[in-house]
Amino acid sequence: MPGKAPTKKLSTQEHAAEEPRDVPHALIKLIEDEGLQVGDRLPPELELVHRLGFGRSTIRETLKTWESMGVVSRNKGAGTRLIAEMSRNTLRVALTIKHEAESLIRMQQVRRPLEIEAVRLATRLATPDQRRVINARAAELIAVFEAGEDWRPADHRFHKAVHEATGNLLFEQIIDQILKCFHDIYETPFGKPHLGQETIPLHKPLAAAIIAGDEEEAAELTARIIDMVCTETQKIAEECND
Repeated sequence: MPGKAPTKKLSTQEHAAEEPRDVPHALIKLIEDEGLQVGDRLPPELELVHRLGFGRSTIRETLKTWESMGVVSRNKGAGTRLIAEMSRNTLRVALTIKHEAESLIRMQQVRRPLEIEAVRLATRLATPDQRRVINARAAELIAVFEAGEDWRPADHRFHKAVHEATGNLLFEQIIDQILKCFHDIYETPFGKPHLGQETIPLHKPLAAAIIAGDEEEAAELTARIIDMVCTETQKIAEECND
């Protein structure tokens, strides 16, 4: 195709410095360098893996996101084709934010039932000492939040206390792994290190429900907290796509 320019393959050292969030950027650059237009076919996934230096699953995830946005069409026989104009300046931010939003929402969907079950067990099984720790961690979280300081470490300590009260450390390990998978890619999703801060005041009644043994109230508050983060995430993604 006329106008194509060779695409530099990332070396192993260069790839080590990259993050999965850079896949949309790398794909957009490849499309621009190749001079691909609407209707043109992107290289096959395995070729993209070889040329860009990212894992196949990571590239596939980005292409699925683009498909949901109406940027590409994917067909087993026809491959992946551009169906919308691609411009680094006009679409790069929107594509990256969309990708972050969908990743965060999926992570919260997996986390939701685990957190709800954890607070149910903590409400039923916590010892008096563990209930005092949960109460202290909630008070610490609210105090840090109201002081306008970084509340994330205190939030982590609060949830850790709840997980420990379940008597099953797998809750903490699995949920931490889920959160780590996301935050390894997006340390500050959408440039907002305090995404979800509107949920912090709900942690006080959540702790009170656990301490009082009100299982249904604790479960409902936990679901509300996670749903609020998902709603905020979706809203940010929609605003950036407008």
